[in-house]
Amino acid sequence: MPGVLPAGIVPGQTCRHVCYYRTPEGEPKSKYLLILAGAPSGDVIYRLLTSRPHGRPRQPPCYQGLPYPGFYLGLLGGPLTADSWLDLQQADDFDCPAFSTGVQGGLIQPIATLPLALLCPALDCVANADDTTRQQERCIRDVRAGLSCC
Repeated sequence: MPGVLPAGIVPGQTCRHVCYYRTPEGEPKSKYLLILAGAPSGDVIYRLLTSRPHGRPRQPPCYQGLPYPGFYLGLLGGPLTADSWLDLQQADDFDCPAFSTGVQGGLIQPIATLPLALLCPALDCVANADDTTRQQERCIRDVRAGLSCC
């Protein structure tokens, strides 16, 4: 059964979560997410974006090596003013009701959507990542199969 994303959210969309975590002092810290697919449960499959290379190469864009596997996205523009990588490390699916509430309340802010020429290889890379669960892989591959990729 294919997954469904919350209304207005599509695969390839980048979102800013204004309070993804809090520092030990309680200060809210934001993170950028890339939406990949919906899970059969309705949860949102995503991975974090990072501007810190930490050994992640630009070439090849899909790097599955240690210590930090990633997919090089380049300079995305808008609020993302530095080169960005998709962090391929494990991320738990985002609870659908919490995600929807976050979007409605402004806690999660959709920013832009990746072009297919970048989204398609990114989906392939995440689907093949060691930390991607079998269910996530199936959902990501279903999304990828439904896109008109070059």
